[in-house]
Amino acid sequence: MRNTARWAATLGLTATAVCGPLAGASIASPAPAPASLYAPSALVLTVGQGESAATAAPLRAVTLTCAPRASGTHPAAGPACAELRGAGGDFDALTGDTGVLCTREYAPVVVTVEGVWQGRRVSYERAFANECVKNAGSTSVFTF
Repeated sequence: MRNTARWAATLGLTATAVCGPLAGASIASPAPAPASLYAPSALVLTVGQGESAATAAPLRAVTLTCAPRASGTHPAAGPACAELRGAGGDFDALTGDTGVLCTREYAPVVVTVEGVWQGRRVSYERAFANECVKNAGSTSVFTF
């Protein structure tokens, strides 16, 4: 009986020595905090010369991040994010300056948008008759 008690005590001490630090580590370390409380909004906007993105010659590209704050290489990131928020992220709902007069020159440009807007995947393409019409199509989102 004395031998059984000794084995039980040894087994209990061994289990405490081996498993004790593991249990303490799991209790002591808190769950990682989320990186942000905002849904991600990060976009890549491109413009190319041509009628479709598949055949267009690329001209330039910019990045636009709107959450948690406006940033990126877009020249007017703040106003562009505000304009997109106002349109609910719908690029077709963007309205520009209706008083802009553009020539009827046909030199098509195509704008593409790829990325994430408020946590949902976005893929958008739109062709304009020329650069002036593109810039008049929105106040700041497409003017880069």
